[in-house]
Order: sequence, then C-alpha cells, then structure tokens
Amino acid sequence: MLKKLTEEKREEVLRAGISEFAERGYYHAGMNGIAGRAGISVGALYKYYADKREFFGACLKKCMEDLEQVLTAVAEPKDRLLVYADRLIEALQRHAREQGDCIRLYNQLAAGGIPGGEEWVEKIEGLTARVYTGFMETAKRDGTARRDMDARLFAFFFDNLLMMLQFSYTCDYYRERFRIYCGEDMQERDGYVRNELLKFFESAFTVCRREPGAEGQSYTREPNDLTTYPL
Repeated sequence: MLKKLTEEKREEVLRAGISEFAERGYYHAGMNGIAGRAGISVGALYKYYADKREFFGACLKKCMEDLEQVLTAVAEPKDRLLVYADRLIEALQRHAREQGDCIRLYNQLAAGGIPGGEEWVEKIEGLTARVYTGFMETAKRDGTARRDMDARLFAFFFDNLLMMLQFSYTCDYYRERFRIYCGEDMQERDGYVRNELLKFFESAFTVCRREPGAEGQSYTREPNDLTTYPL
C-alpha cells in the first residue's frame, strides 16, 4: 500500500517537477526522473497525477500561485505608481533569483508547442494584466500619472519590460543579451538596475505630449507633482 504524501512532501514533489521541466523541457522530462528527483516512487506520483500533462499543469499552477503571492505582497492601492513600481521590481528580482525555474518554465510555455500551453498562458497573463491595468487606471484617475495614457497599453508595456527583466536573470539567451548590452557585472547590481528602470518608467508615466505649436512638438510634466520617487 502506497504511503500518503504529506502536504509538505507534495510541495517538494512539485518543486522537483518544476526543476525537471525547466531543465529538460516538457517533452524530455519524464515521470520516472521527477519521482527520483523528489525521492518517491513513480507509483506514488501516479497516485496523485494521472499523467505527465496533468502533473505539468499542477507545476504551472504552483508557479502561478507563487507569482500571485509576490504581486499581492507589494500591492498597496494608495501607493503612487512609481513607489509601487519600485517595490514590484525589487520583488520580481528576488523572485527570479529564488524561483528561477518557474521563470524558465514560463519562458518555455510562452514559446509554444506544449499541450494545453495556450490556456496556461492566458491564465498567467490574465493575472498580471488585471493587477497592472488596475494600477494604471487608478493612477490615471487620481492624477498621479499622465492623463493621456491608455491604461491597458501602458500595463502591457510595463509587463513586457518586467517579464524581460526576469528572463534576463534566469534564461540563457536573455542572460547573454543582458551581458552584451550591460556588461559582466550588471546581474549582480540589482539596486542599480532597479533605479535605472525606475527612471525609464518615470518618463513614461509623467511626461505628457502637447500638440505641436509654432515651434514644433513639446513635452511637459503634467501634473507637476507626479515625480514622487527620489531618482
């Protein structure tokens, strides 16, 4: 008779699966290898999951729960957008270092070709889309971000930069891009990277474009009190 796994052991099994899929890819990872990595019998693994596809879904669900926890922990609805962005970047940098296998797994998922992958991409992207769009809409409504922005597009652009930053800490191709652009030591300078990205966001959120006048296109900060983070 197979021994029932404790909740702690089941989480350990999921972590083993996440690492196996991240290292070997969906098609090369095997249930035998995952069971061995987790220190359980393959029979015990199949007691809880019907097949590799179902287990893969459980691993993705765990990664999504981890991400949601990160997003929830830094979300303060009354925060100015740049203050929120500061905490979020720091949390995602830490998340990438501590849970890099989840980021690598999502990178594989985003590349396509994995059974059921489209559904999981929609779930994960839907989570960040709701959170980021909500902050953009609130900031626009409160007058703490530029009034002429499309909140959904700005949330999309915002997420693209944050997603690429996480890939740049964890995925080989993006790590190499990071090195080529920024040098050998930039991956160890989290505070500096965060500060520079905040400068980029500050311009995006606070510099409004005016209609061309006699002297051509001009730009202004509107309203004047948008800069709330000491860059």
